[in-house]
Amino acid sequence: MSRRVVVCLAALLLCLGVIASQARADGDPASDVLAAQTVFLPQDGAIPPAQQAQLAQVVGSATHAGFPLRVALIATRSDLGSVTALWHQPSAYSRFLAQELSQVFHGTLLVVMPNGFGVARVGAGPAAALPAVPAPGSGAALGSAAIAAVQRLAAAAGHPLPAPRGATSSQASAHSATGVGAWLAFAVGAILIAVAWTISLRLRPPHRGDGVASPHGT
Repeated sequence: MSRRVVVCLAALLLCLGVIASQARADGDPASDVLAAQTVFLPQDGAIPPAQQAQLAQVVGSATHAGFPLRVALIATRSDLGSVTALWHQPSAYSRFLAQELSQVFHGTLLVVMPNGFGVARVGAGPAAALPAVPAPGSGAALGSAAIAAVQRLAAAAGHPLPAPRGATSSQASAHSATGVGAWLAFAVGAILIAVAWTISLRLRPPHRGDGVASPHGT
């Protein structure tokens, strides 16, 4: 490879790097992702993969039901890119993000931050309302809160959604405990029935060969 070709390739890579940096600095990462996808997930949000899949599923179900939706999970200040001043301001950030997406999406926008939620309408139409709920928290709690918020928003808009496939570990543990309790109750009930049946047989008067009960002592 000639020196000129190497220099040209280096210059091209430098230009691409500058363009990418400018693109990242212009606005915020969520607006770039949500322009083409339904969910923005932070790389450092510690959200379990199962929850990520469930969130994508409920958002897809909402869209299929006639309730178009975009969801941005913001776990840390760095997830806001160049608009870090809106950290811990989910309502303000949802309005900002709605303006960024107005050319490519019309529907409801949900922002989930550790300290609360933000809901905005993108395009024409009434704004959706999210009932008052506790602050989401971080990590798995952030993912669970986002899933629950999507379900509440869709239900409030007249589009109740089915529960997402799969259960969290806590749900699985609860189901397991319920199953064990049911089996224990069944076993105890069977034992009580057997004891009662045995006592009944012992107390039953003896019968003669002709099938007629005979008095005791004869």
